[in-house]
Amino acid sequence: MKFNMVQVFALLKGDTQSTQVVPPSGYTATLTLFTSAAMAFLVVFALALSLATGRLADRWSSELARSSTVRISAPAGQMDAQTRAAAEVLRTTPGVAEARVLSSDEQKALLAPWFGPDLPIDSLPIPQLIEVVEDGDGYDVEGLRLRLSAEAPGAVLDDHTRWRKPLVKAADRLRSLGLFSILLIALATGAMITLAANAALAANKQVIRVLRLVGAQDSYIAQAFVRRFTLRALTGAAAGSLLGMLAILLLPSASAAGGFLTGLGFQGWHWLWPVAIPPLAAGVAFWATRAAAFRSLREQN
Repeated sequence: MKFNMVQVFALLKGDTQSTQVVPPSGYTATLTLFTSAAMAFLVVFALALSLATGRLADRWSSELARSSTVRISAPAGQMDAQTRAAAEVLRTTPGVAEARVLSSDEQKALLAPWFGPDLPIDSLPIPQLIEVVEDGDGYDVEGLRLRLSAEAPGAVLDDHTRWRKPLVKAADRLRSLGLFSILLIALATGAMITLAANAALAANKQVIRVLRLVGAQDSYIAQAFVRRFTLRALTGAAAGSLLGMLAILLLPSASAAGGFLTGLGFQGWHWLWPVAIPPLAAGVAFWATRAAAFRSLREQN
């Protein structure tokens, strides 16, 4: 059966007599409201997870792509000379915007999260690190490696490629998992609302039979169920989305120390996404109830 704008208007406007076909309370109403609210709440967090991992993947990709590291391992008597030689090679390499030799305090700070703040770095054979920042055009990685091997044999260039790709790939997969979870939630919502609609139709079988005897069409009867369950889903999803957004607001604000976990949330116009959840939930309820209603009415013929 086709569905046109006249039927949409009739659905929104409602009909007092046809609406009485569906019981206004009972376990079907509670089930529909609770399911819609719970699923909308979960969708908010799935959206937040997907958007946060997307931002994380973009940040990791851009930050690691612009920087690289030169690691120098050499005997104590040659460390300073090879460090100066490597720094000179980097200074004269096209595409390198900045090459900075890290101080002992900076290298100690990098190792502190793993070994603690009291690491005796001066007494350990720690390689010397040089931070390299490339410009917009970038540099020739293989050419730079050849120049470093010739001028500073102990220097090794790490352009972060082997670190960047697994991180970005993991973040992309996590984002895809979040989107897939939203799809599963939508399907589960449709299934639960279908069960609730079938239960309501079965409970009102005698009323439906009487309506048919007085000349009511199946479309008239189905509209009552569709409208009631659509509005229930819309109400429940709106409540669940609001609770989810409040829960997201209560999460710690994004910080460099917290990393990914404190960045889990919405930023800027992304806050509009949860607003779209109630209408989408209502759409799922509409089509699920409509299909269940016409199928059940056909079986009752």
